[in-house]
Amino acid sequence: MLCGLNQLAQLPGPAPLPDAVALSGFLDLMPDPRGLRARRYLLSALVTAAAASVLAGARSLSTITEWITDAPAWVRRALGFPVDPLTGLVSVPHPQTLRRLLVQLDGDALDQAIGSFLDARATSAPAELRAIAVDGKVLRGSRTTTAPAVTLLAAMDHTGTVLAQRQVADKSNEIPAFVPLLNTIELSGTVITADALHTQQAHGTYLRERGAHYIAQVKANHPGLFDRVRRLPWKEVDLDHYERTRAHHRTEIRRLKTAAFAHIDYPDAMQALQVVRWRKDLGTGNLTIERVYLVTSLPPGTASGAQLAAWIKGHWKIENLLHHVRDRTFREDDSKIRTRHLPRVMAGLRNLAIGVHCQNGHTNIAAALRHAARDPHRPLTALGLTG
Repeated sequence: MLCGLNQLAQLPGPAPLPDAVALSGFLDLMPDPRGLRARRYLLSALVTAAAASVLAGARSLSTITEWITDAPAWVRRALGFPVDPLTGLVSVPHPQTLRRLLVQLDGDALDQAIGSFLDARATSAPAELRAIAVDGKVLRGSRTTTAPAVTLLAAMDHTGTVLAQRQVADKSNEIPAFVPLLNTIELSGTVITADALHTQQAHGTYLRERGAHYIAQVKANHPGLFDRVRRLPWKEVDLDHYERTRAHHRTEIRRLKTAAFAHIDYPDAMQALQVVRWRKDLGTGNLTIERVYLVTSLPPGTASGAQLAAWIKGHWKIENLLHHVRDRTFREDDSKIRTRHLPRVMAGLRNLAIGVHCQNGHTNIAAALRHAARDPHRPLTALGLTG
């Protein structure tokens, strides 16, 4: 009986589809930080195995290594682990082997490989203008007695695909990381949305030079620009878009107005926008009114009022689809991983899992993780390793 099971385990696993986009192909381009004598296992095999386990719900290094150890022989073979030529058994890496690699891994190279894989994997044709949100997140559990918590700046398209991620330097803020982050992305034909922190003259100039448009929020931290936009005769401007929604025990009304400008003190700014939001809590009856002002390089008529409103509202998908999911589903802020590059690497693997599941049509990531965990075929197929 045991002999029969061993023979069954040694059967070849499903072959990858000829035209599948495989994560391993992008990981093969990464630099290997290990010495030549420590490369029994391919870098792409180890990182792909970690990625597959995170797609199946692994939250920590312990659960990643447990998933790899428990994986059937055909899964290990599909991942690219070596096979003993005499016994036919597939080798399993020791947990410390994987840990030593991930600790040393180049976070920028990993995030670039993940972003390229997700971008190549996207099945839907890109729209005429692709909206990309830029926002930062602090990994609260990564703080130590000698170092502040790691802060990551990410660029995610409004469908949930993380295209790039970069670590913010200690004792700095997100502003210097904006340009290096977007240098790794093709920006022609895109609309960049960001919060008021990134409404910087240098950022606007950079985006226009790269062929991108922007929708930049204006607040009191730019007093001259804010005062000029706020004092426009908005009461005389026609309404461009009206939306009324009811969800989460509240009623919300959004009104958008646009005004063309002959000159705004911001690079290539063509229009000013006013968004007025009414929110009424159905439980308490409390009503709040908020006015938001923005500028954009999009010329009048390039996008409808409904499209502009969708992009402005869609910017916060980076909070709902990415940051919130990493916190609540993967318990990222509770993680005590602090060693060297591990916080950054684990965040990148979570971005990959969220992006893959979103591209596969899942709206509930927790349910998608459970679905992937029930059958090892599913994470391997998602990563392009099996058909």
